[in-house]
Amino acid sequence: MKRNEFSLMAAGLVASLFLLPVAGGASANIINKPNIKIDHSTSSNWSGYAALTSLASPQENSVSDVKGTWVVPAVTGNSSSSYSSAWVGIDGYSDGSVEQIGTEQDWINGAPSYYAWFEMYPKFPVKIKTIKVGAGDTISAEVSYSGKNRFLLTINDLTTEQSYITVLKAKTWRTSAEWIVEAPSNSKGELPLTDFGSLNFKAASATIDGHTGTIGDPAWQDDPITMINSAGNVKAQPTPLFSDGGGFGVNWLSS
Repeated sequence: MKRNEFSLMAAGLVASLFLLPVAGGASANIINKPNIKIDHSTSSNWSGYAALTSLASPQENSVSDVKGTWVVPAVTGNSSSSYSSAWVGIDGYSDGSVEQIGTEQDWINGAPSYYAWFEMYPKFPVKIKTIKVGAGDTISAEVSYSGKNRFLLTINDLTTEQSYITVLKAKTWRTSAEWIVEAPSNSKGELPLTDFGSLNFKAASATIDGHTGTIGDPAWQDDPITMINSAGNVKAQPTPLFSDGGGFGVNWLSS
């Protein structure tokens, strides 16, 4: 396999970090935030699944790996700009950090925009410039805890055979694993959600308390998360888990 533009960033080695572009070529502090719960199983910014030892009282330092694959959806829109992120990650369901890596599917100034990124929230996201992603590409991503507060973040474009790996250090809770489509935010709040149609996560697994299994593994609990707005209208909704327990779809319903 061609390993085009392989990159590794260890502690102390600085990668290209910048503010992500928005409409008109300006910059904004676009971030992917922890789950903003409206009620149990509903959120204003997340749609997908979380897995953890207990929904009511998750165990700290229990999650050591999460992975999954998806196909970058072709997005549509109108004259207004809109945004969507697809990612796998650790934390954020019930705590204030997220270690995540994924793809962006935006509609900017009447045209689609696609790229890969990672983020160690509350730090700003980093756009991965060495990988070019596009609609229809199959993506595989993983976040793995390697000990001593270090996380290995990996993303592979299986269609174009490009890969990126980075090692980052952060002290976090490691209470949950997630597979999420998100409405990103800026300083003013959640941004409009791009019409991505539908997106399927597959080959989704986690390692929790030393055990590796699918989202629906009976060794832990999972939560399907529906994204709604302040009026209670659904923006994006997950399907039930597929029969193998290791996949599901997320359907866009409104911006």
